[in-house]
Amino acid sequence: MAKLILIKHAPPQIEPGVPSHEWKLSPAGRDKAAALAERLRPHRPSIVFTSDEPKAIETAEIVAKALGVPHEVVPGLHEHDRSNVPQMPTREFISSIALFFKKPTELVLGLETAEQARRRVTVVMDQILADNETRDVAVVTHGTVLALYLAPLLEGDPFDLWRRLGLPSYVVLDAEQMEAMETVERVD
Repeated sequence: MAKLILIKHAPPQIEPGVPSHEWKLSPAGRDKAAALAERLRPHRPSIVFTSDEPKAIETAEIVAKALGVPHEVVPGLHEHDRSNVPQMPTREFISSIALFFKKPTELVLGLETAEQARRRVTVVMDQILADNETRDVAVVTHGTVLALYLAPLLEGDPFDLWRRLGLPSYVVLDAEQMEAMETVERVD
C-alpha cells in the first residue's frame, strides 16, 4: 500500500512589506522542519515534492536531506493565490479566510476562488499519484490548498481543518483508498 504524505510547510520568517509567497523559513521553522523529518522517517517517503514557494522548498529540502531522498518542485502546488492582498492584521485575515471557505465559488480574497484553488491542486495531486503508484511520496504545500484538498477526503470542514493544522503538520493517506492513516496537527 503506497502512502501519500501531505505536509504543511514549517513556520516562515514574516517580513512586513514582502508578499507571503516570497517568505523563507524562520530559524525556528528550520528547526521544526528537521523535527518533521524525524517524525516522517518511519513512513519512508521515496521522494518529496514541493510547491515553488521558498518556505515550502526549504521545508522539502530539509526533510529530503535528512531522509536521504530527492526533492522536486512541482508547479501548481502553491498556496491559494493571494499575491494581490496586502498583509492583514491576524483577525482580519482569519475572517477573510473563513469567508473564502464559506463561499468557494466566489472571488472573495486574492486572485482565485476556493474552488479554482481546489481544482488546481487536485489536478496536480492526481498527476503525482498517477506517476508514483507504487511509491510512498511526500508533498509539501500550504494550509489553504491543503485544507481544500483534504476536507472532502476527511469529510470535514475546510476552515476548521485549516485552523487545526499547524506549521508544520502532516496527514498520511493510504494512496489507493485515499483514507487517512495518521494526522499530526503540530510538530514541535
